[in-house]
This record gives sequence, C-alpha cells and structure tokens, in this order.
Amino acid sequence: METVDIESGQLAYILIALFAGSIGSVMLAGLLMLTNDHQLQAVSTYLTYLAGGTLLGAALLGMIPKATSMMDTSAAMMLVLAGILFFFVLEKFILWRSCRNKDCKRHMQAAVPMILIGDAFHNAIDGIVIAAAFMSSTELGIFVTISVIFHEIPQELGDFGILLKSGLTRKKALLYNILSGSTAIIAGLLAYYFMASMKSLIPYALAFSAASFLYIALADLIPEMHKKTSVKDSAIQILLILSGVFIIYCIIQTN
Repeated sequence: METVDIESGQLAYILIALFAGSIGSVMLAGLLMLTNDHQLQAVSTYLTYLAGGTLLGAALLGMIPKATSMMDTSAAMMLVLAGILFFFVLEKFILWRSCRNKDCKRHMQAAVPMILIGDAFHNAIDGIVIAAAFMSSTELGIFVTISVIFHEIPQELGDFGILLKSGLTRKKALLYNILSGSTAIIAGLLAYYFMASMKSLIPYALAFSAASFLYIALADLIPEMHKKTSVKDSAIQILLILSGVFIIYCIIQTN
C-alpha cells in the first residue's frame, strides 16, 4: 500500500510539473502579451538571461552528477556529447526557433507550421526530461521544471510574435500554442509509464536530457546575449546567469 501511495504521489508531482512547464508557460507568455512592447521586451530578455543560468545549473549541478552516480561516468559523458550533436543536427533540419532578423527568407505563412511542429517536438522532449528527473528524485524534478519554465516563456513569446505576424488572431495563436505545449504532458506520461517498468533507463534519459539543456544555453541563449556588449547589459547578464545558477544550487542544498 505504501509503495502505491509513493507512486501515486510521484505521478501527481509529475502531472503538476508537466502542466506548469508546458501549458502553464504558454499561459504566462500569453498574459505577458497584454503588456506594452517595452515591458514585454524587458521581461522576455531578463527571463532569457535567467534561463541561461538555470539551464546550466540544472545540467551541470544536478542532472549530470545524478546520471554519473547511477551509471559509468564515461558512458554518461558520451551520452551528453551524443545528445549535443543530436540537437545540433536536429536544429539544422527543424527550424523551431523564431527568425529574429529582418532579412529572414522564410515566408511568415510557411513559418507557422514549422514553428508549431518544432515547438511540439521540443515540448515533448521537455516532458520526457521532467518525468525522468522526478523519477530520479523530487528535488531534481523541481529544479528541472523551474529551468524548463524559465526558458519556455521567452521561447513562447517569440512563437506568439511569429504567429501574430502571420495573420493569426491572439485567440488562435494562444490556442495553437496550448495544443503544441500539450505534447509535453503526453510525452511525459508515456515516459513515466515506460520508464517505471525500466528504471535502468533513467540515468540514460537524464544524461541525454542534460545535453538538451546545455545545447539551448550554449548554442542559443548565450550567443543572443553576446549581441549586447555594453557594460550595463553585460553586468545584468552576468548577475542573472549567476542568479539562475544560485537558484538551482540552493534547491539542491535544501533537499
């Protein structure tokens, strides 16, 4: 009976985290769309900086150490390397990032399905990451979920911008983003029930998932930060990155 209670409690945590990391992030991004352009840009930018820190902290302080404690260290690092290469190739073939320059050659109408399909796939990966983290430990699940939320909100804001520029109404843009975000819940639940019967897969999932966090932080977020080189912007970036890492460190130390 105790085992059943523990498993049901774990599933409840996973469901809450999956909702918060996917549909919850979309709804928060949707609410931010109601603010003026200046406030929206500032919030999105600061969240991106903070996400850079939480993603690095979650991967290097939590997910990789946990994976290496459950499997051979060299095998775990090989998985991390393979994961980074995989996400590099994936981003070459699936353009799920919004086009942020004025010379973008993709037609806005053509970009809509690519954004939604790519975002659905990305959210599915986030769902698997969250499920694997909670199945390893509750504290790991918590800071992985926080990291997902911090990097999802700026991404969803970018997606909203593309959908609105393509001619969609705010209501339709929100609905489509919620639908693409729901893949996190589906994939997370499938991962939970699949890995629940194959616990040995958890460290492999954590190592590969850590690669996705590292790739997003190092290949996407940090290069964006380098576009702003003033002393003020650089100081804010460093402060928020360190704050993100510190948030993860505090969660680890208190659990």
